[in-house]
Amino acid sequence: MSDSDSLDPTQYRANRLKSLELLRESGINPYSEAPRNIISIRHFISKYAYLSAGEKLEAIEVSLAGRVITKRASSSKLYFYELLDGGARVQVMADARDSAMDTVAFSTYHSGVKRGDIIAICGYPGKSKRGELSIFPRSLEVKALCLHMLPRRLAVVDGTRTQSSQGTTTNGTWTPGDARNPAAYVLTDQETRYRQRYLDLMINPEVQNVFRTRTRIIKYIKRFLDDLEFLEVETPNMNLTAGGASARPFTTYYNELDTNVHMRVSPELYLKMLVVGGFNRVYEIGKVFRNEGMDQTHCPEFTMCEFYMAYADYNDLMDLTEQLLSGMVKELTGSHKIRYHANGSDNEPIEMDFTPPFRKMDILSELERVANINIPRDLSSEAANKYLLDVCEKFDVKCPPPHTTARLLDKLVGHFIEVSCINPTFIINHPEIMSPLAKSHRSAPGLTERFNLFVNKIELCDAYTELNDPVEQSRRFTEQLKDRTSGDDEAMVLDESYITALEYGLPPTAGFGMGIDRLTMLLTDSQNVKEAILFPPMRPQ
Repeated sequence: MSDSDSLDPTQYRANRLKSLELLRESGINPYSEAPRNIISIRHFISKYAYLSAGEKLEAIEVSLAGRVITKRASSSKLYFYELLDGGARVQVMADARDSAMDTVAFSTYHSGVKRGDIIAICGYPGKSKRGELSIFPRSLEVKALCLHMLPRRLAVVDGTRTQSSQGTTTNGTWTPGDARNPAAYVLTDQETRYRQRYLDLMINPEVQNVFRTRTRIIKYIKRFLDDLEFLEVETPNMNLTAGGASARPFTTYYNELDTNVHMRVSPELYLKMLVVGGFNRVYEIGKVFRNEGMDQTHCPEFTMCEFYMAYADYNDLMDLTEQLLSGMVKELTGSHKIRYHANGSDNEPIEMDFTPPFRKMDILSELERVANINIPRDLSSEAANKYLLDVCEKFDVKCPPPHTTARLLDKLVGHFIEVSCINPTFIINHPEIMSPLAKSHRSAPGLTERFNLFVNKIELCDAYTELNDPVEQSRRFTEQLKDRTSGDDEAMVLDESYITALEYGLPPTAGFGMGIDRLTMLLTDSQNVKEAILFPPMRPQ
């Protein structure tokens, strides 16, 4: 351990700031421009992995750049670094005999290089006598100083650091769909990890792979929909009415329009307007904003994928959902089965199977069967409301006011049905009172052609055959208004512009919505949604 590493963090930063000032006074720019002809460490590893132990290609010039993760001095004339960039690591063997500096200048300069610094190297490839692929610098230059002390211990995965003579990758043995162990990370404090995600990514390299997996998930969805001739579109983030979902919106003020507007809770209504306009298959992946609580699976700002398909119904979408998710899991993990710490990281992970077909449950029939109750058929009646309220009290199911029938049903379904949905399960045929935008069921009065997909007790998808009757849609909005007046600020509001669009004729259409953050949670063994969001919202410090 160097003398500087024994300092407290405040003194360490003060010393580094002083070093920065001395560099500038001596005419050295500590933040100079990027070097030319840099290649990635991954490319370097793949290109020169064939070398034999002790073999060096001194006639070849290679330029690398990255962050110093470890540093070790064998003597004043030989320094070893580990360089990290783009998810890969490589050893740097800086020998004074390869440098244009004299030995005193060489030792002085390398003594000033610290862990965390960004450096650029021009040198030649080779392998050490022990067979580790390395770059041997002829020149090494610090391009950006890290002013803060980094944790001493190397990042580990499952208790080991994965390394070979071919170079090192930062994800160790972890792959999407497998279990993770964040307790083994170097940086474990969640507050620090989420507030300073750059530090989390730097110190806990497995986290990089979590977010690379998130990107792969989004790319897979886009490719899947593009191959089915869907058109990717963008719709407004600020709306005059917060329609498309039962949720409380964020509200802001639009100065130029001199009016209050709402951050969108869903892009649904705009996307269906595009179907009216002739885009028969459209999708959007983007942020939505719901001014509600935060917990392990809920975040007020989250990413949704929504798509709408003309001349289709919810049966078609169940088939598409099975194809999309089973295919994605297979491509990302190599299997239809994934492991997930559903009961906390201290317990053994469970296995979830995405092999199609997925299980189906009829929502009311299953609720009556499991709870041994008999729900009144007229769910709009006072008798049905009182019956469901009594059931909640009997089974100690908490439902904060207002006690609308839709809210009571939702709480009972969560208590009795959702808890059994570990493998992917479709809960189908929701009552109209719970589904203001869904089309009435073709053979079951009072119900709709809607499904939710649950995995590990968490709702992942919501989809339905779209209601395209403007008169009936207006009536449904009016019913929602009654819930709002009773205190349910998550009930939908009337959107006249959407009704007008329906009056021009919406083809028979099916619509689908899926949370990207929750899907990423499942495929990366993340028990907190903040693990799947690069910069999650945090309470002010």
